[in-house]
Amino acid sequence: MPTPQLPPAEQRLLDLYPALAGVDAAERADVLAHEALRAQVPAGTVLFHEGAPCQGFPLVLHGAVRVARGSPGGRTLELYRVTPGELCVVSTACLFGGGGLTAHGRATEPTELVLLSPSGFERWTAHAPFRRFVFGVFADRLTDLMALAEAVAFQRVDQRLAHALLGHGVDIRATHQALADELGTVREIVTRLLRRFERQGWVRLGRERIELLDAAALRELADHGAPPHA
Repeated sequence: MPTPQLPPAEQRLLDLYPALAGVDAAERADVLAHEALRAQVPAGTVLFHEGAPCQGFPLVLHGAVRVARGSPGGRTLELYRVTPGELCVVSTACLFGGGGLTAHGRATEPTELVLLSPSGFERWTAHAPFRRFVFGVFADRLTDLMALAEAVAFQRVDQRLAHALLGHGVDIRATHQALADELGTVREIVTRLLRRFERQGWVRLGRERIELLDAAALRELADHGAPPHA
């Protein structure tokens, strides 16, 4: 007898989050029907606010969500990004711990997601395969955040900027402010460092565009803190 086809949204979720196959099919379908909201949001949409109670658990189908912490002075530090198939550990911690959200989330591009209600998330995490997946991602993110804390505490801003540039490809489409937000610093510092990198022949600057010319030099700076040549 042929296997019944799943609704398109449910099939997309299973393709991106295979651990959901471990949730009973009837339970999975019931949560999606009654405990979930499917949404499409434009770039720049704030999905959750720092300090607010968690209203749901996002599962990203398309796009990306930037999760960051803010300071009273208006500066932000990017913690991580949630892309299709990944989970938001800030939302996870809030739902498990019952406290407020410790960061804010904003869509960096047009984004499609399924937002589980807190009770829907609780129902799915009652199933061991999905629960193991959630805690596995939680552990991986914790390792990443520890590395970020170490970089902020012990690395110079120029090292961190070099590392960030290497993580964006050869032709980087980003404003100086966006890079400053990613590093948790101010735009003026990023601009000054980028101009220094340009004088060294490592990058070429354009309007909201940075072209990498010498990735090896940037890697040396990022990994070993080697100062730019005079």
